[in-house]
Amino acid sequence: MSLLYSIIESPAHPDLSGLYHELRLRELKFTSQRKAIAHLKKEAPDWVVAEFFYGYGNNYAGINVSNLDVFLHSQRKYAPDARVIVLAGPQDRPHVDKLTALFDIHAVLPLPLDTGEMRQALAT
Repeated sequence: MSLLYSIIESPAHPDLSGLYHELRLRELKFTSQRKAIAHLKKEAPDWVVAEFFYGYGNNYAGINVSNLDVFLHSQRKYAPDARVIVLAGPQDRPHVDKLTALFDIHAVLPLPLDTGEMRQALAT
């Protein structure tokens, strides 16, 4: 059974637990990047699903593009084969290419999310 990390940092993150169960994915939920990073060192995921928040106005110390940069750097080290699916709301979608230029992202899906799109991303 494959392991999937759900990094849920806002109410916009859809509850996909039923879909993950149906696809025989074991889901671990984290409410912060820091908690997910700590767990990376213990158990590497096969999949990561996380929301993208662009770092407007130096929100992320000016050196990172988004909220995901630190996690994705750690993921490269501890779970290099994990496939990452990024969820992006309308205000952040125009900036997601800055993240994909730095990291290998399996799929970028728009919020609000169509469950069929997530099913397709997890099938490839």
